[in-house]
Amino acid sequence: MSTLDLLATGETALASAFDFDALLTEEERGWQQRARRVAREQIMPVIEDDFEARHFREELIPLIAAEGLLGMHIQGYGCAGASATAYGAVCLELEAADSGWRTFVSVQGSLAMSAISKFGSEEQKNEWLPRMASGEVIGCFGLTEPDGGSDPASMRTRAVRDGSDWVITGSKRWIGLASIAGVAVIWANTDEGVMGFIVPTDTPGFEATPIQGKLAMRASIQCDIVLDAVRVPESARLASVVGLRGPFSCLNEARYGIVWGVMGAARTCLQVAIGRSLSREVFGGAIGRFQITQQKLADMLLEYEKGALLALHLGRQKDAGALTPTQISVGKLNNVREAIRIAGTTRAMLGGDGVTNEFPVMRHMANLEAVRTYEGTDDIHALILGRALTGIAAFS
Repeated sequence: MSTLDLLATGETALASAFDFDALLTEEERGWQQRARRVAREQIMPVIEDDFEARHFREELIPLIAAEGLLGMHIQGYGCAGASATAYGAVCLELEAADSGWRTFVSVQGSLAMSAISKFGSEEQKNEWLPRMASGEVIGCFGLTEPDGGSDPASMRTRAVRDGSDWVITGSKRWIGLASIAGVAVIWANTDEGVMGFIVPTDTPGFEATPIQGKLAMRASIQCDIVLDAVRVPESARLASVVGLRGPFSCLNEARYGIVWGVMGAARTCLQVAIGRSLSREVFGGAIGRFQITQQKLADMLLEYEKGALLALHLGRQKDAGALTPTQISVGKLNNVREAIRIAGTTRAMLGGDGVTNEFPVMRHMANLEAVRTYEGTDDIHALILGRALTGIAAFS
């Protein structure tokens, strides 16, 4: 049975046990179906080859933009103004194909575009957001540095005033899309505190280099950035925010998308596991007849269902304006951890074939380890929850 057949069999069986789509509104399902079509018709047929070749298929960007998925949760400026729940459902469908494509939409919309939307001037919004929504301009978000991403307060990148300009010097690491981006949102320490700057990537002194040797996220782009006395005018500064509140609010937008997205990877793995349990025969019959196999499937269903319902709950909270950063940490910590467990259990059920690209599971396992690391590691989110429970910050 081919992988597509396994997925189809697993999808039918899973829907009979947990029909998640039925929990969405008609509008939310409309957005979900747009993303599902892109994922299944455009990404899935090529993703194994792209992962193997370490190739980011840029020609898919206009197709994703044409569906309105870039910055879809932003109001105005060429953006769709969709609900948070609809955006979450889109993230789930894209990551069901590959984490790298959910990451693309996240970096573009939840990080770069959100920073400009939240903290930019009207001139900045009008200049950049419509072109980013259409996919004409790709954006990146420069916060993480080589010496550590979990402590942005200690960032070494500096911006100093020089007349009416700012001069930015420093380095960033693991910056998605930077080598193909036309604009970068760069966060830097200043004498007044942390500030954000909109930096066109053709500015002298800006250099982005794709990171080589990745064993995860191979079908997407992450880069090192060097900022060698990059000069920008005062008009490039995101003037309405000073301090870490700026980048953290954008990170929370991205973390929210991850809560949904990783359940897409988990769903794909679970569907493969179901299909394989019905098609693989040993000892005279399908492995799905064994109690231990059914126990594994049941455990995976429980964690997928709980994770999907948690994502939906957080989406409803976000749409109501009641979602807190603590609850986003609950979702990120739980759903990534459980998605990894589902992928690992599925890999084991596939036997030796599970480590080949005949199935998407090992690719999802590798990608999920990267997702576990970015936008806050398990440890960081555990400390966020510990602080909420005890009132004591244990970050140092």
